[in-house]
Amino acid sequence: MDKGIENLTSARKLLKANVEKSKALGLSLEKAGPRLDEINQRLPSLEISIRPIRAQRDALGTVGGHINRAVVPAAAVLKVFDAIHGLEKSLSDPQSDLPGYLGVLKRLEEATRFLGENCGMAIQWLADIVEYLEDHKVADNRFISGLKKALECLRQLEVGEEKGRLDGGLLEVALDRLENEFRRLLTENSVPLPMSSPTLPGEQACIAPSPLPVPVIQKLQAILGRLIANNRFDRCLSIYIEVRSLNVRASLQALNLDYLEISISEFNDVASIDGYIAQWGKHLEFAVKHLLEAEYKLCNDVFERMGLDVWKSCFADIAAQAGILAFLQFGKTVTESKKDPIKLLKLLEIFASLNKLRLDFNRLFGGAACAEIQNWTRDLIKRLIQGACEIFWELLVQVELQRHTPPPPDGSIPRVVTFITNYCNELLGDDYKPILTQVLVIERSWKHEKFQEGILMNELRNLVKAIELNVETWSRAYEDAVLSYVFLMNTHWHLYKHLKGTDIGTLLGDSWLREHEQYKEYYSSLYLRESWGKLPALLSREGLILFSGGRATARDLVKKRLKSFNEAFDDMNRKQSNWVILDKDLREKTRQAIIQTIVPVYRSYMQNYGPLVEQDPSANKYAKYTAQSLEKIFNSLFQPKPVKQGSLRVRQSSGKFNNGIADEHQTSPTVK
Repeated sequence: MDKGIENLTSARKLLKANVEKSKALGLSLEKAGPRLDEINQRLPSLEISIRPIRAQRDALGTVGGHINRAVVPAAAVLKVFDAIHGLEKSLSDPQSDLPGYLGVLKRLEEATRFLGENCGMAIQWLADIVEYLEDHKVADNRFISGLKKALECLRQLEVGEEKGRLDGGLLEVALDRLENEFRRLLTENSVPLPMSSPTLPGEQACIAPSPLPVPVIQKLQAILGRLIANNRFDRCLSIYIEVRSLNVRASLQALNLDYLEISISEFNDVASIDGYIAQWGKHLEFAVKHLLEAEYKLCNDVFERMGLDVWKSCFADIAAQAGILAFLQFGKTVTESKKDPIKLLKLLEIFASLNKLRLDFNRLFGGAACAEIQNWTRDLIKRLIQGACEIFWELLVQVELQRHTPPPPDGSIPRVVTFITNYCNELLGDDYKPILTQVLVIERSWKHEKFQEGILMNELRNLVKAIELNVETWSRAYEDAVLSYVFLMNTHWHLYKHLKGTDIGTLLGDSWLREHEQYKEYYSSLYLRESWGKLPALLSREGLILFSGGRATARDLVKKRLKSFNEAFDDMNRKQSNWVILDKDLREKTRQAIIQTIVPVYRSYMQNYGPLVEQDPSANKYAKYTAQSLEKIFNSLFQPKPVKQGSLRVRQSSGKFNNGIADEHQTSPTVK
């Protein structure tokens, strides 16, 4: 029984101990729950980590060598990568220390180049180890996938254009800063040039020096060296062309060149833009000899190491963007305007301006790069020569067509006479004769014809001869013979006085001039005899001195003769009050001749016989004029009316001259 109690007691103690252990185990399990959850979450990664242990022994034995071969170049790449970022801190401001900046930049280029050359090999080694791990199932698929994504990112960085090779983006930023410094140097040192003062006659125009200081050019060349090494030359060239062409345009804008944009529809004839053509020549010379000459030299200085084709092409772009073609377009617009003899002079002026700059054009715009400018220039010169010659050779036809027009109703000089005589003198003057001769020589050479030295003189002589024939034809068109005498007196005196001592007068000769002087004298006397010279006979004294029939009969006879005189005078004065003598000396001489013919006779007659009618109630009908009033009337004769000289015009459609006189707003050339 005692033994049973002991067994029961032992069982109770054992049960109690097990209960205590169960409680302790329960508490431990409660505490281990979170840890199990954590272990459960870590199991996938742990499984990946221990996967190589589960791999085959051969695969595990060789994987170490593969890893070492991949890690060594990768570590070198990372080391260079860190070095590149270390250089970033050494990059100074290119404006304050350009040599230092270029030095660091060159090291950065070398490091980036080394990185670019070696990262590919490192990426390939890494790709090999990933492939090995995948083929031999040494690593988990998710691990392999992660490695592949990382390798793809590396490949994209190596070949990507936006971010550059690996961290070549740092190099791109550094190069951008250098480009900005290139632009800054150009912009801050590009100052518009003022138009130079006119040079003295015969003095060679000053050639503008290089507009950039030598140290600035040297800096630009140093910057170009680095940018070219990094395939940025085209961007530099664009910056240079943009800045320098804007600078040239700024210089030209100060000249007020709005007239270059004028169109054919904005003017009727070249006379309306005469002042612009004179300005055009000066402005073109300034643009070529100063602005573009300077740009030509500067392009050579800055880009001489790039070769002739490069800097010539650069200059061609600057010249085109600066507006040289606008100058040539203006000349072309003038050639397209309506034909007119005045236009011949303007075409010769434009040709003279271009001819003066011919050597400059050939030097600056020679070569394939300036082909467009060359084509425009050749086309303009061709138009100038053809247009000038066409007008010149048709002048004689134009003058002959004028022959069929009516003469001036006031007996004055036809505008075509004054125009052609002045015009011929212009063409024979120093300003136009050499250029016109050169133009005619070129035109004949195009036709494979030989230019005759006397062809210009003969043509101008024929023009004046045609004018003489016109004058003769016009004089016969007057119904009033006396008016034709005034007309002939006017024109012959003009041909003598206004051509004597001139180039065209010398060409025609002294005998020709004396002939017209004699004609003037002849028609002057004929005019006086057939008009006012007939009036003194109406104041005859016949029958008054010996008359004995009484005062009443004498008074009637005086009344009759004064009435006839007054009627003849009034009729003649009425007709001639609108007649014109243009030359002041001839006008005054003709007036005095009339006064000397009429006034003394009238004064004497009125002194002797005027008292016979002065007491008559109707005395005012017979003694209408005094000697003084007659003289005043004569002194008012032949006064010219204010009119503007005209030119001659050519039909635009057919190219033939009209037979009329041009609008009065056109002016004739002036005699020098």
